Amino acid sequence: MAAIIYLLCTVTSLFCAVLLLRGFRRSGFRLLLWSSLCFFALTLDNLFLFIDRIIWPTLDLLVWRRPIPLVGLALLLYGMIWEERKK
Repeated sequence: MAAIIYLLCTVTSLFCAVLLLRGFRRSGFRLLLWSSLCFFALTLDNLFLFIDRIIWPTLDLLVWRRPIPLVGLALLLYGMIWEERKK
């Protein structure tokens, strides 16, 4: 059951990232780009979580998993600040 939930979280994050990227390509609103980059990082984090917990439970990927969402949120924060300064 946990494997299904991890995979659904990964697919949902990827779906959100793709939709945000499509919205950026249509409208050109740059905050959508930064949001999609954040969701791509969260997708990668969910994928590593699935690998860490389900595929190789003896292998600890915590050191590799922690910086990924941090980078994604830093990208989103940078984009929000950058877009605010452009106004």
